[in-house]
Amino acid sequence: MSTADQRPESAGSAQEAAKPISVVLRDIVQEYPVVDGGVTRVIDRVSLTFDRPGIAMLLGPSGCGKSTLLQMLGGVRPMGVVTPSSGSVLIDGVECTGPHDDAVMVFQRYANRPDLTVFDNVAFPFRLKLWRSRVPESEWRQRVADMLAAVGLSDKLGLLPAQLSGGQNQRVALARALVLRPRILLMDEPFGALDAQTRDEMQRLLIDLYRSWPCLVVFVTHDVTEALVLGDRVIVLSTQPARVADDFVIDEPRPRPAVWQRSREAQALEERILRQLHQASPGRGQVRVTV
Repeated sequence: MSTADQRPESAGSAQEAAKPISVVLRDIVQEYPVVDGGVTRVIDRVSLTFDRPGIAMLLGPSGCGKSTLLQMLGGVRPMGVVTPSSGSVLIDGVECTGPHDDAVMVFQRYANRPDLTVFDNVAFPFRLKLWRSRVPESEWRQRVADMLAAVGLSDKLGLLPAQLSGGQNQRVALARALVLRPRILLMDEPFGALDAQTRDEMQRLLIDLYRSWPCLVVFVTHDVTEALVLGDRVIVLSTQPARVADDFVIDEPRPRPAVWQRSREAQALEERILRQLHQASPGRGQVRVTV
């Protein structure tokens, strides 16, 4: 199954209506050269279609190729390697072969500039020629202020990253991505290095921000619980070479409280994911179930 009927909750207080989006991965194969002159295949004929805003969780064992797929969606192309080896990534029907204006990435390592304040870190994209020419200064300053309020950092705007906690730094990185109001938000295990309480807070924050700025979120994780808490679509990959082992919708509205996470429905979905991973990746790779 390569597509799913996503049903994200209503944006409610969204400042602007969600814009249409079409993202297609068509028969993606990725191979890398090895020292003996051959190649190793890490992704094998993966096809996925995203045709509306929603939070799609890309789940699989560590090292299975999730981040490689995400980077293709973001137009990240390693030097000296053809990416993808075959197949294509299409955004709004146009092949994506490099960085795309509508796609913004958030990484586990949040990469905030240590020499810039919180405000200037979030405002940094507007220093770049592309965005400086698109958004007037008065507008981007208001956007930055609004986004800092949304992530709860209005009182920290003059601080440097070294003066913030890990969770606060990740809020800065998320604000810097969303201040551009992207149609595609790509998240590579952004909460993986946080402690359990901070991770839970960031998950709730992402849900709140999604309601206000609906877009297509593709979120890489190897945490089964995180996938069930956040996703309205869960895509399960096998270990290398990565193939789509499962692809399904979760209809339960967000936020999903602890009582739902302990429900028969949630337990059945968890067992489904773990069963698919075991069948597709017997004894290989790692996934996590948060307790």
